Parts: sequence; C-alpha cells; structure tokens
Amino acid sequence: MEKQKEETYTDRNIDNNKKYPMLVTNSSNGTDLTYGFVSCGVAVLFYGSNFVPVKKIPTGDGLFFQWVLCAAVWSVSLVVNIILGSPTFWPLAMLGGAIWATGNITVVPIVKTIGLGLGLLIWASFNLLIGWASSRFGWFGIDAEEVSNPTLNYCGAGCCLLSAVIFFFVKSDVHSQSSRPEEEEPLLIDGCVNADGGTSSDDSWVDTLRPRTKRLVGSLLAVAAGLLYGTSFVPVLYIKNHAAHHDSHFTGASQFDLDYVFAQFSGIFLTSTVYFLIYCAAMKNTPRVYPRAILPGFVSGVMWGIATCCWFLANTYLSAVVSFPIITTVSINTTAWCCVNTAAVLY
Repeated sequence: MEKQKEETYTDRNIDNNKKYPMLVTNSSNGTDLTYGFVSCGVAVLFYGSNFVPVKKIPTGDGLFFQWVLCAAVWSVSLVVNIILGSPTFWPLAMLGGAIWATGNITVVPIVKTIGLGLGLLIWASFNLLIGWASSRFGWFGIDAEEVSNPTLNYCGAGCCLLSAVIFFFVKSDVHSQSSRPEEEEPLLIDGCVNADGGTSSDDSWVDTLRPRTKRLVGSLLAVAAGLLYGTSFVPVLYIKNHAAHHDSHFTGASQFDLDYVFAQFSGIFLTSTVYFLIYCAAMKNTPRVYPRAILPGFVSGVMWGIATCCWFLANTYLSAVVSFPIITTVSINTTAWCCVNTAAVLY
C-alpha cells in the first residue's frame, strides 16, 4: 500500500512538471532564481501601491470597502484557477484566507488612526517577522527551512525587529473629516448611501477617540494585522510539507504554490462575506455603503490579488524564508514612496 502511495505521489509530481514546465529548472543556471526575483518585483510593485487608489476615497468603517476588495481578490483567483485547469481544491488552504480576511478588516481603522504610511510600516514589519520565523524555525507544524547564510538572515530579521520598535515612536499626521478647515470642506456632501435612502459622513467609531487613544488603538491593530498576515501562508505550507508523508491526508498534494490560490482566496471572500453579513445584522440592515469606494476598492483588490499570486510563485522558486523578507521589506519602501508622491500631487 505504501509503495502504491509513493508511486502515486511521484506520478503526480511528474504530471505537475509536465503541466508547469517552469518548475523543471536546473538550479545551476539560475532560471528558478530569475522566476523568483521577477515574481518578487511584481509583488512589491503592486503591494506598495494597491491602497493608493483608495487613499482619498471615503470608506467609513471599512466593512463595505473590505468586502468589495475581497470580491476583486476572489475574481483574480478565479481567472488563475481557469488558467491552471482547476487543480485540486484543498479546503485547509481556505483557513489561510480566513486568517488574512480577519486581519484585513482592521485596515481602514488603522488608516484612520495612524495613517496609511505608518500603519503599513508596522503591520508589514510584524508580517515579515512572523512569516520569517514560522518558516525558519518550523512553527505551526511546518518543516523548518534552511538558508545558505544564516548570519545574514538573522541580521536582516534583527534589523526588521529594531525598525518595528522605532516605528512606534514615529509621529503621524492624521486628520478626521470633521477637523478639516472650512476652505477644504467639499461643496457637495459625498457621503454614504444607507438602506433608508439617507446619507451620512465618513466618520466612524475611531473618530470619537482621543489622539493618544487613537494612536494606541491604531498601533495595536497594526500589530494584530501583521501577525495575522504573516500566518496566512501557513496552511498552504503545511499541505505542501505533508504531501510526502505516506500517512497524511495530503499525500500527493501539489508542490506548486499557485495551485492553492483559488482555495485561499475563496476563504478570503467567504470570510469577508460572513463579516459583512454580521455587520449588516448589527446595523439592523442599514449598512453604510459608499458608492465612490466600489471601483477604487475593486482596483485595489485586483492589484492585491496579482501581487499575492506573484508571492505564491516566489515561495515556489525561492522558498518562504527568502521571499518573506524581500517582499515585505521592499513593499514598505515602495508604499512610503507612493504615499509621499500621492500626497505631493493631491496637496
């Protein structure tokens, strides 16, 4: 029986190699490194700019916005799934999507409390640290990954930890809608549309907090978001690591990370839908819907979906312990650059 399973696992890997010729590479010629670094480049480009389309768009409490964004994310995975020929759907991968979606509902409150730039600096740092540590030391039941130069690897992680601590002392300049000067107020009110046909402003519960409380809440939410983002890849890595175990439920699972995109993104959309329905029930079926946030939110979701697909590819060719520091660190710099240039254009 074990011999039969081993042959099945080998046959599936051969089929994967035929299906995805990019996987059949000679490590000595650097082809896999080329694919990996190109994937990292595309990922950081879209991660660093995916929130720019919605930076000046009213989003209210963020629940409607995150649902639109997650719908766009799932649309990207549907296209990828069709291109790949509908690979095996592993429900466990949906858990990673649920974890990510839980972290994603904190984005709008974070932006409203400490700003997009500082918020992303904090959550990206903790995203890097937890993602790197779980892959490097084999947390959560996945196999520990080795690196060619552990000293440099540890130094990079240490610098990230130091940066994360420093970020907590960075001052951010965030103004609520009600605190804007009179000359900056819009001539026409562009609020949200409720079920009863009325409108309301972009204010949310975070706008009622005191400045110090707002900063504390925003920082804690950013840390929580980073920890959740950093563990969102764990279910996929767990499935891949246990594919070679003959007594595992995941025996013969694909080693190509992109095969798990549809399952993980389905978890994202399903979880965000559940949160949005709970929100609608809590609001007594009068959710705060912002029409202006629909198209920018969808564009933002498509950009994030493409970036994450490229991250999956980078995990395949470079391994997670290498791709996490590269993508998260460079994304921080890209986002800072985009925010500064966007502010320069708008103001």
